[in-house]
Amino acid sequence: MTPPIFILASSSPRRLSLLADIGIKPDKILPADIDETPQPTELPRHLAQRLAREKLEAIAKRNPDAIVLAADTVVAVGRRILPKAETAGEVRDCLKLLSGRRHHVYTGVAVHVPGNKIRERVVDSIVAFNTLMPQDIESYVTSGEGMGKAGGYAIQGKAAAYIRFISGSYSNIVGLPLFEVAQMLRNCNGRK
Repeated sequence: MTPPIFILASSSPRRLSLLADIGIKPDKILPADIDETPQPTELPRHLAQRLAREKLEAIAKRNPDAIVLAADTVVAVGRRILPKAETAGEVRDCLKLLSGRRHHVYTGVAVHVPGNKIRERVVDSIVAFNTLMPQDIESYVTSGEGMGKAGGYAIQGKAAAYIRFISGSYSNIVGLPLFEVAQMLRNCNGRK
């Protein structure tokens, strides 16, 4: 019996690279096009879970015989959800808010297994930034590294110099909690 194909429902190069780190290569990459706007009063953890599930459902309904992995990462200070920074101003605003504080990085992960079984998890990591000087913020903004990143920074890059503490999964902060994903994919009809 041929194992089902494995689809990653994400266009994130970081997620693809993280999966490769643990020896998993998707057969297809099919990003889900969904509205990622938070609902009024929606908590960050719930947003990450809902978006992962909606991405999963969008791809799994067209590929019911495939294993599908979907994820969404949300960065939050308390109940405040930080954007995926699209401008230098948003990166700057995120860094000013994160400076000298702890924040949460939530990643919702959802896996569809043929037979319409869905496995879901939300992984929470805590990150603390050192107090950033204005020149630190401007240097980072100028680097362009925070563009397109949830919370306006990439822990695996230059921002690592500003992180004084993490608790939880490092790979979760990068964009995909590898331990949890590996456990969720274990014994999926002959797949890792």
